[in-house]
Amino acid sequence: MNERQIYFKNKKILIYGLGKSGIACFNFLKKNNTCLIFDDNKNNIPADFKKKLINIRKLSKINVDFIVLSPGIDIKKCKISSYLIKNRSKIISELDIFEISYPNIDKITITGTNGKSTTSKLLYEVLKNNKKDVRLTGNIGYPILMEKKIKNNTIFVIEASSYQLDYSKYYRSKYSIILNLNPDHLERHLSFKNYAEAKFKIVKSQNKNDYAFIDNQNNFLNKLIENNQIKSKVIKINYLKYKKYFRKIDNIYFDNSSNRKNLSFVLSIAKVLKLNLKTVLNTANKFKGLDYRQQIIYKSKKLLIINDSKSTSFSSTAPLLESYKNIYWILGGLAKKGDKLKLKKKYFPNIKAYVYGKDRNLLIKSLPNLISYKSSPTLVKIMKNLKNNIKNDNSKKVILFSPCAASFDQFKNFEDRGKFFNKIIKTVFNKIRI
Repeated sequence: MNERQIYFKNKKILIYGLGKSGIACFNFLKKNNTCLIFDDNKNNIPADFKKKLINIRKLSKINVDFIVLSPGIDIKKCKISSYLIKNRSKIISELDIFEISYPNIDKITITGTNGKSTTSKLLYEVLKNNKKDVRLTGNIGYPILMEKKIKNNTIFVIEASSYQLDYSKYYRSKYSIILNLNPDHLERHLSFKNYAEAKFKIVKSQNKNDYAFIDNQNNFLNKLIENNQIKSKVIKINYLKYKKYFRKIDNIYFDNSSNRKNLSFVLSIAKVLKLNLKTVLNTANKFKGLDYRQQIIYKSKKLLIINDSKSTSFSSTAPLLESYKNIYWILGGLAKKGDKLKLKKKYFPNIKAYVYGKDRNLLIKSLPNLISYKSSPTLVKIMKNLKNNIKNDNSKKVILFSPCAASFDQFKNFEDRGKFFNKIIKTVFNKIRI
């Protein structure tokens, strides 16, 4: 039997991790299969699922057909590591289950280091406004296996992380987009090469009737294209070639290079899909983005405030630092392994850095010497410091909250951090309404 002919019926399946995607997998597979559940934290499991829970001792004696892992699980650092390594050939992802179950559905898979959610959301709205039956799923927060009433003409826009792609075996996307590649999640992938290859799987799995859209300016991506036998049609995106379209966009959200690059990918795939260009541009003009992702929370003649709490790396923040003048830049949290700020010297005078959090000293060391900075342990204290320094600045300025670090030293996640920043802005700058 060919691998692509494998189907899920009368199988014994272990689902490891009962978050959103784990619950969706269980509900999708339970009708025709025997589903077992394992989770590192029993307290997180809803009561309805506890009957299916299996302990480590019993697990070692059970032979399963498939193991579906939650993307966040690292097989090298989990409670059943030895079991997973021994049975690695049986590990699949939720993307594999969807692929095998719906092999003929058009999928547009978006990955990369930065900009995945924004691009996915923008493309989703473009397709929706072009009267397409489109679903937005994946790492953006909507498990793909929860979708119902899928038709032959349904299009899936799927945001895929390196974790999801790393475990996939059978997944194929007709349209694959790799926005960019920069070192990230090295604590999991151990090297940039491993990380990049996990992302690149969506291109390597394509056939001659498929399309791959990649960043033309990314040297590592170009090398991967050259060094692999790629069957699909590769379209290299140079966002500077889309200037004539940017002139038609009257939306401050696209004033920076990173969002213009995201838009250029959407324009390119819209052309391949033969979507109405006027509708694409109208959608971009009305696009408000996503919360805490380069989100403009306040705008006046003299002040622009951007909440970019989602930023966990220097590579995601650099385009913003290049796009504005007189920037009061707030950063801090848990620094990422191997992360470096790559910024031309001409931008240094525009930036005043305010650094907080557990790894503030590490982040300060990563800053070029010509960028002035102030430091405090908490976000509240650093914002009060910033307010005092901004009092006498009557020129046009930008307050940029783009942490370049993980949030877990002081917050639950980037959303929690973003909400807290908005609260501080309201408190410290009491005349501002958000």
